[in-house]
Formats: sequence, C-alpha cells, structure tokens
Amino acid sequence: MIDLPIVEKKEPRRRKPEWLRVKLPIGENFKKVRRLVDQYNLHTICQSGSCPNMGECWGAGTATFMILGNTCTRSCSFCAVKTGRPPEYDEDEPRRVAEAIKLMEVKHAVITSVNRDERKDRGAEIWYHTVRLTKELSPETTIETLIPDVKATWEALERMISAGQEVVSHNMETVERLYRKVRPQAKYYRSLEQIQKTKDYGKRTKSGFMVGLGETDEEVFKTMKDLKDHGCDVVTIGQYLQPTKMHLEVAEFVHPDKFAMYKEEGLKMGLDFVESGPLVRSSYHAERHL
Repeated sequence: MIDLPIVEKKEPRRRKPEWLRVKLPIGENFKKVRRLVDQYNLHTICQSGSCPNMGECWGAGTATFMILGNTCTRSCSFCAVKTGRPPEYDEDEPRRVAEAIKLMEVKHAVITSVNRDERKDRGAEIWYHTVRLTKELSPETTIETLIPDVKATWEALERMISAGQEVVSHNMETVERLYRKVRPQAKYYRSLEQIQKTKDYGKRTKSGFMVGLGETDEEVFKTMKDLKDHGCDVVTIGQYLQPTKMHLEVAEFVHPDKFAMYKEEGLKMGLDFVESGPLVRSSYHAERHL
C-alpha cells in the first residue's frame, strides 16, 4: 500500500462584502480618458495601483496621473505598482501630462509618482516642471501632488512643493506598529516630519492610510493624532484590498459604521477634513476639501 502525501487545504481568500462592490467602467467619459492616457503614453495610479474606483473616476472625466514612470524602487507589501530598476528619465513627460490635463478640462488635477530612490533629487526636477507646465496651460486648475518619501532629502522636498500646487499629500499608509511589514523601506516618524516640513513651507497638507491590516482602533486614533500634531490638514482612511496573492492578506473587512466613527473622532481631534470609507483612496473625490 502506497502512502499518499497529505495535502493541506489552503483557506480561500476572504470574500468581499457587498459594500465593496464597484461599478464596471463604462460611458463616453471613461473612453475619452482612456484614449488620452493611451495617446499621450501616460501612466495613472488608477491602472498601476489597481484602484477600485477607476470606473467611477474615469467615468467622471478625472484620473490621477503617475509620473516618473511606472516602476518603483520600493517593494511595499501592499502596493500593486511594479517594483524594479526604473528606466531613464522621460524629459518630455511633464509636457504630455500638462497637455492631457488641459484636454480633460479638469478643475482639480491630482498627480502622484513612484519612488525614485536611485536619483539624488528623488525625482524633484520632473515634479517641478510637471506642476509648472500644468499651471501654465491650465491656470484655473487646482493641483494636488501626492509625493513619495524623500528619505529626509529636504532640498528635494522643497523643490517638489515649490511649483505652485495648492495641496501636497504624503501618505502614512498604515499605523506605526505595522510599518516594517507594510512599508519596510520607510519610517513612520520620517514621514510625519516630511508632512510637518511641508506645512511649515505654507502648503495645505494631506495624508492617508489603510485599515484592515490588523491595526487596533487605538492605533488608528494615534495615527490621526500624530498627523494632526505634525501639521496635517486632511486625512483619508480606506480599506486595504489585496492586489495579488503575493501581497499581504486582508486581516479584516472594516464595516462602514466603523469608518464613520473614525471620521467623527478625527474631526473631534481638530483635523480640517476627514474622508473615511471602504472605497476611499488618497485621490478619491480629492476636490471636496478645497
């Protein structure tokens, strides 16, 4: 008699609850945005980050542009953006982004980027020229820049935020205890310091983080309090969703009632604006707090 090996059954991935269902991307506006993104050879965090709101946002004629390519030098365990050695700088990218934003006629543009840790300036020059050109072509458009961790290269930070954008965002992503697991190449208090320096420069500041990774309510409250104490004006809180089997698993699907409670507590702390909900992302309805 042959002994067969025992095969352990893997637990199935958690099924998403009803409140996480999203609309399929349809409509003429969606097609228009898709056409412009393809025509100008641009990247969006909507696509690269597998954002669940892409159908809604593109259907409304908006998108979050991602500059400095679509390959990140970091390997965060929650993020769907490709990791590796980035290509050389695309010096023409700022012009293409600015022209696409003008053609889309958006009132509030959001621009983000991958991390470019291999560059001494962390990508600051491309950041600066992208915002400046966008302002020149679309002077009535307000701009929000969601910038990466500059690893305490503060001269690069100043260059990034000096181009005329109205809002500067930098995401905490998670609570302090989970940083090594979620953001192994980042530091909790370094990100807080970056937000404080941005506020000291005179910018409206914003940050966001995810829940559903195993954090406690007390840790969520502490993160909001730390952000408030370091000059943050606007906070977004959303549900973590596992992009692939290679990424961190979801520990909990947080109920909408708890998101509402987080918002209430954040406003009690004195934050100017809190956007909190299962499908909330950094750039989701970004124009609301302006």
